[in-house]
Amino acid sequence: MTLVGEASNGREAIQQFRTQQPDVTLMDLQMPEMNGLDALIAIRNEFPEARIVVLTTYTGDVQVLRALKAGAQAYLLKNLAHKELLQTIRAVHAGKKALSPEASHEIASHATDDALTPAEVAVLRLIAAGNANKQIADQLSINEETVKSRVKNILSKLGANDRTHAAMLGIKRGIIEL
Repeated sequence: MTLVGEASNGREAIQQFRTQQPDVTLMDLQMPEMNGLDALIAIRNEFPEARIVVLTTYTGDVQVLRALKAGAQAYLLKNLAHKELLQTIRAVHAGKKALSPEASHEIASHATDDALTPAEVAVLRLIAAGNANKQIADQLSINEETVKSRVKNILSKLGANDRTHAAMLGIKRGIIEL
């Protein structure tokens, strides 16, 4: 294996990919200017055969699924052993897919959960930003009763005890970002 390039942000990653066209790319999700998921999408749009391994600290099931749907062939956590990383790179190069055990557990534990609707995600984002129901209603141009109904659905779907717990679960699972 030979390292052919490095990038410090998503835009550089795209440019490096265009220049080097590596057999396998390791992509972090958390990068300045353009995040790794957006870079992954841009690379796969331009180079549909690109083989990309997401290497990150995020285990949230929604984040894992987004990366896989965007075209990542593997999703690994940074805490894995060097040997596992090499095995995964070789497997992806051979056309296989891979998930870290933690990512697999997250997906499995939420596989039968009801997904939040886009409207509920919008409310959850505003909850996480510290907004009260009236403020959320004003910002989304809906009435306060609709907000209350969506909050109730969010709590139920996430299995959350309260609004703060829902916001934390939303962040942990990758449903929302701060």
